[in-house]
Amino acid sequence: MNGSAIFFYFAETLKSKNMNVFKFGGASVKSADAVRNLAKILNGYNENLVVVISAMGKTTDLLETLVKAYFNKDEQKRAIFGQFKNFHIEICDQLFNAAQTPAPVSKLINELEEKLDKTPSLDYDFEYDQIVPFGELVSTSIVSEYLNATGKQNQWIDVRNCIRTDDLHRDASIDWELTGELCKETFDFNENTLYLTQGFIGSTPANITTTLGREGSDFTAAIIGNVLDAESVSFWKDVPGVLSADPKKMEGTTKIDSLSYREAVEITHSGAKIIHSKTMRPLHNKGIPLYVKSFLSPDDPGTVIHEIDHKIQLPPIFIFRENLVLITLSAKDFSFISIEDIERVVHFLIENRVKVTLMQQSAIDLNLVLDAGEADWDWLMKELSPFYTIRYNTGLTLITIRHYTEETLDWIVKEKDIYLEQHSRLTARMLVKE
Repeated sequence: MNGSAIFFYFAETLKSKNMNVFKFGGASVKSADAVRNLAKILNGYNENLVVVISAMGKTTDLLETLVKAYFNKDEQKRAIFGQFKNFHIEICDQLFNAAQTPAPVSKLINELEEKLDKTPSLDYDFEYDQIVPFGELVSTSIVSEYLNATGKQNQWIDVRNCIRTDDLHRDASIDWELTGELCKETFDFNENTLYLTQGFIGSTPANITTTLGREGSDFTAAIIGNVLDAESVSFWKDVPGVLSADPKKMEGTTKIDSLSYREAVEITHSGAKIIHSKTMRPLHNKGIPLYVKSFLSPDDPGTVIHEIDHKIQLPPIFIFRENLVLITLSAKDFSFISIEDIERVVHFLIENRVKVTLMQQSAIDLNLVLDAGEADWDWLMKELSPFYTIRYNTGLTLITIRHYTEETLDWIVKEKDIYLEQHSRLTARMLVKE
């Protein structure tokens, strides 16, 4: 079966089976015109659907600044909240012809404003989870109201009522058994064929809001697809599918028609932003295909990620992770890095929830690569300084190449300083300074 025949089969499968999950990211709802385009896409499907939608545009970034201002008791929080409110009301004005803002949307905006009048707790991660989810809640409310107003009947669902987690704020773990039971009760398709809900968020058994980690909406769609035994899950992006590199960082990229679950896990773990790294396991475990499609060209086939039991030829795939810091730990007495040193450092990282992008050991050095924007690496170095001499470098980029060739290696590192390098059978990683 050739490539076009495969895609025809999968496209027909997507439109003919009983239940599917769609996920739309922030770019797909960043404006009134974008919401109208989303509605047009949904009007082309009549089967049972659960649609997971992210916060609009860059709203999550804005709300993260709001959390910081609120937590620090900075009155700038009022101005930031005003930006949030005005952005969404303006979209409502355009969608509903300057009519009154829909009541569910106004209620959520008012709820966030009331939250800002309260004294913050001493737990930043907790406060993050109580404020940032308003992006998803307001976004889905606007889209749901617009669809109903234009004749596309749907049921809005607060996903916190069915995605249950532990109480680890900002990176909560799923209670799969309870989540499965609640999702099956919620998305029953007896009275509705279209449900709209949020990505990224959940709640504890005590109904305290949690989040699943940055960019966690992909994971939400995979969770729902898994527990409901969906026929497929589709991610609607502003690119034609999975590409050989980020087109914003490299010219001449090519679209990859088909990927295995394993290959997708490798590139997402390396930092490819098109799919959240936690997404593949729930889909792989149920054999649910994942489609990556373009909301700008919805009739195009995109990329399918599914079980492939034979070797396929793939081009070199480039993944760039920027704004990294390299921390080098060396024993103060010039002794070798021992297993005890590794155990001490790893235990420290786990205990303090520090995520490491890359770790490499040499005879007398232990190298840690962290995301400078996520980790408090000044504090980390202070805590480890009694044990080690510490050096660091900032402003680094980790370049990962899957299916590399010697030519691609020579080309990609040309005129760059290399700080670390790792090679395996299929993957090369180089930490460089531009």
